[in-house]
Amino acid sequence: MGQAKKAAPATYEVRVSSNALQHLREITGYIAFVQHQPLNAIKVGDAIDATIDRIGITPNAFREVAQLPTVSKMYRQAVCLSWSIVFRIKHDEVLILGIIHTASRMSKLKVLRKIR
Repeated sequence: MGQAKKAAPATYEVRVSSNALQHLREITGYIAFVQHQPLNAIKVGDAIDATIDRIGITPNAFREVAQLPTVSKMYRQAVCLSWSIVFRIKHDEVLILGIIHTASRMSKLKVLRKIR
């Protein structure tokens, strides 16, 4: 009859790309040292970390990135405060590609497709 669908894994392995780590360092560094708000930088970093943890549990609950359409809808984004966390789902792994401010040009998203 029909093909049986594969069940989604209970939890996904979450990897954070070096590009995303660099974005996180830039965000928290800017808030802490340029805006002189170190406690706010810690809060923002913690909120982004918590969102990444939620992505690992239910990555398909987040919306697809409209600028990176695919048949499998593998590119998705989670919004945390003023930042968009862009990630790719492949099998039982989630790769965090980047963290981009929502006010920035979304044309930056196409570059994230090349990250491995």
